[in-house]
Amino acid sequence: MLALLIAGPLHPYGMQRLIKSWGKDEVVNIGQRANLYKTIRRLYEAGLIAVRQTERAQQYPERTVYELTEEGRRAGLRWLTDMLATPRNEYPAFPAALSFAMLLYPDKVADALAQRLAAVQERLAHLDSQLQDYRDVVPRIALIETEYQRAVVHAEASWLSSVIDDLKSGKLTWSHDQLATQAAEAFKAAGS
Repeated sequence: MLALLIAGPLHPYGMQRLIKSWGKDEVVNIGQRANLYKTIRRLYEAGLIAVRQTERAQQYPERTVYELTEEGRRAGLRWLTDMLATPRNEYPAFPAALSFAMLLYPDKVADALAQRLAAVQERLAHLDSQLQDYRDVVPRIALIETEYQRAVVHAEASWLSSVIDDLKSGKLTWSHDQLATQAAEAFKAAGS
């Protein structure tokens, strides 16, 4: 929100529309308008944004227009620099699911990962299309997050393909009895 307000004052609906029109809804979750309003309220309470004016068009409800404070501009640029420079574990759901994949049989894991691979390949095609469509229209810096997403999605597709191949060939396999025995031995060793 702070980055959007660097461009100029906006009301929350305008912020949401701008995110969508710039295609940034691919990387910023604005699906829940209530979360947008909560974020705005926190930024306002922290003194990072201020109310510029309240406006009302005839057919629309009253809208509050916000602008950055000087502290908000400094904080936004600091946060942006930190987010670019510092890797963080973001705890996505897929690695959490992978950590329990052993609860399924190898063929079920292969089937599930094959379904995921198909979806990932569709996502890759979508990102390729976006890059192709906009490459000559906007500067590269405006597409850099799409380039990053494409690289990550491509790496996931390659990894999924290799794991599926290993599951289908039997190179990666397990049995619930084997896992139960190993868990019992690990539990016994930890208790000694």
